[in-house]
Amino acid sequence: MSLGERKELLTGNEAIARGAWEGGILVASGYPGTPSTEILENLVKMPEVKCQWSTNEKVALEVAVGAAIAGGRAMATMKHVGVNVAADPLFSSAYTGMNGSLILISADEPSMHSSQNEQDNRLYARFTKIGLLEPSDSQECKDMMVLAVEYSERFNMPFMLRTTTRISHSKSVVSLGERQTTASKPYIKDALRFVTMPANARNLRIDLEQRLQTLQAFSEESDLNRIEWGERRIGIITSGMCYMHVKEALPQVSILKIGLSFPLPLQKIAAFAAQVEELYVVEELEPFLEEQIKAFGISCKGKELFPNIGELSPNIIRKAFNLPQAASSEPLSAPARPPVLCPGCPHRGVFYTLGKLGCTVTGDIGCYTLGALAPLNAVDTCICMGAALPMALGMEKVHPDMARKLVAVEGDSTFLHSGMTGLLDMVYNGSSAVVMILDNQITAMTGHQHNPASGSHMDLSPASRVDFIALCKALGVSLVRSVDAYDLVAVETTLKECLESEELAVIVVHRPCVLLPQPSMGLYFVETSNCRGCRLCTRVGCPALAFADQKATIVAELCVGCGLCAQLCSFGALQKENP
Repeated sequence: MSLGERKELLTGNEAIARGAWEGGILVASGYPGTPSTEILENLVKMPEVKCQWSTNEKVALEVAVGAAIAGGRAMATMKHVGVNVAADPLFSSAYTGMNGSLILISADEPSMHSSQNEQDNRLYARFTKIGLLEPSDSQECKDMMVLAVEYSERFNMPFMLRTTTRISHSKSVVSLGERQTTASKPYIKDALRFVTMPANARNLRIDLEQRLQTLQAFSEESDLNRIEWGERRIGIITSGMCYMHVKEALPQVSILKIGLSFPLPLQKIAAFAAQVEELYVVEELEPFLEEQIKAFGISCKGKELFPNIGELSPNIIRKAFNLPQAASSEPLSAPARPPVLCPGCPHRGVFYTLGKLGCTVTGDIGCYTLGALAPLNAVDTCICMGAALPMALGMEKVHPDMARKLVAVEGDSTFLHSGMTGLLDMVYNGSSAVVMILDNQITAMTGHQHNPASGSHMDLSPASRVDFIALCKALGVSLVRSVDAYDLVAVETTLKECLESEELAVIVVHRPCVLLPQPSMGLYFVETSNCRGCRLCTRVGCPALAFADQKATIVAELCVGCGLCAQLCSFGALQKENP
């Protein structure tokens, strides 16, 4: 190590941000989503990079595509399901190639720790015919990010850097480098390349295959695909975090580590297979490597031994090889902790009221998805970002009489992400259901990222704040109401008014997220002599409420003074402390 070399302990996400900076990325956009969020949150601290949260993943990628076509080095970050939203520009940008460079970060989440589905986005790289890099630790996250920028320019195509939860959030030592100061290329008009009308796209399709063949030849020689010889009785082909699991579970075997995962170095794989007695493929989720290897005529074992659901682990790999389990790898037992809305969450009273009125509620992605859980039990559906409004319209089409009890609920960030088009569809197609926009002025679920409703950019500089009332009226909704989330009477009265109406209605429910800095609302206490032990106050499911000796108690450390419990008590047992 040279005297000037610096090392730091970084998460994979921090390392990707560092690699983006070192690789000369100029423009970085994204939409927050675990496990990708911290990439941009770290990159925005580096003033040379122009970072932004976009309204959704499609927009984020399109911003990056525009920057790359203009001659800059650009990237877009998102979680695995975000690539579904961004797929349209991704496919076309593979055809056109870039004037600069374009990197897509896809953070996949095997085992669905905070996601609605489990998908393997390596398949997207193959589907769209773009290069795919898979790091195994934080050092590789940084290094491969730098290489992705270089390769995107060299092979004239977008590159996907695919991580998973364990890589994104685990830490390892990273050697740091300096920023590449390559100037952005000048923009040169080239409509034959960048206007994907059919006549142009047919030629671009042929060119894409040629570029892919060039990358295929490079993959065969790349050090990112390397053989680590051990005992040759067993040979394992693996990539990403699975490489680390294999090294821990089977330290003696021979390994072909795949870092450049698409296109695969099939000739190198064939040469490796010929020199081992038995060949195995260890990969999480889909048989992405295995199917291509078998299609090339190479015999191997894979998914008949290793599950295609959830994360792998050293012990799962040991079990497949009939080896004893490592006791040190056994998970620690811990008390169950079900997810719950925070004490004082402004969504709680909304879902209490929806449940009280017996509404059918189409929900969406966000903190408020927890409104489906006991004791609120209010949310009927949650499919994907922005689905609540069109799904309500679909239900109404099947059962028109449902409209009198049908409510679609979305948060502010989700509505701006993909809910506006759903609302416009409801207007256009004559819905008479109710839409509730829960405006807590932040993208809360993923850790308080700013959005067009928060009034700030991600670097905390001031930004214009969208007016939901004006926006909904501009989309054609005439019945628009605004209500305080903490006023249960107003929420119920307004909801009843809108449900009874025969026209489409929007209710904007406003209160900042309780975790945002704000003035104290005071605390509540229990006047035990008034408490009847009826437990009506617990129906809002606030963690600050408990019961002891058949009497309500308030955990002072959790109470934020929202007052919902007091509004439910008919006996004056829950009272506000004097200021």
